[in-house]
Amino acid sequence: MSETSSPAVGGTTAAGRPDEVELRLPADGAYASVLRTLTAGLAARLDFTMDDIEDLRIAVSEAAAMVLDEADPGAVLACRFQLGDDELALTIAADAQAPTAPDYESFGWQVLATLAEEAAIDAVAGRYSVRLLVRSSLAS
Repeated sequence: MSETSSPAVGGTTAAGRPDEVELRLPADGAYASVLRTLTAGLAARLDFTMDDIEDLRIAVSEAAAMVLDEADPGAVLACRFQLGDDELALTIAADAQAPTAPDYESFGWQVLATLAEEAAIDAVAGRYSVRLLVRSSLAS
């Protein structure tokens, strides 16, 4: 049996850069559980608490729903994660030829604004994306 090693828990490479992970899925709600599961796994790697992980899963679900609502038929949902020390930054995006303006009064946005340290929506012709930054509640 071969043995593998993993760098110490944390989100930076030996060179001090944040680890990056990218996931590309069909822009279809049927794949949302894959995105939530990966997000929870990455947060666990950073030693987020169980409550932090559940909050992050909810935030990612809302962000993905926002992007999926705007995505073009047949588009790809691109999810990029940057793992830092005690924080996870992520962007969920898809092609959207004619995205609507962000609704900052929506329930989904209120959830994101509450659960994330930072949240932003980019709605430009051709692309719709949601960015989040979430920190562990254990961070000093």
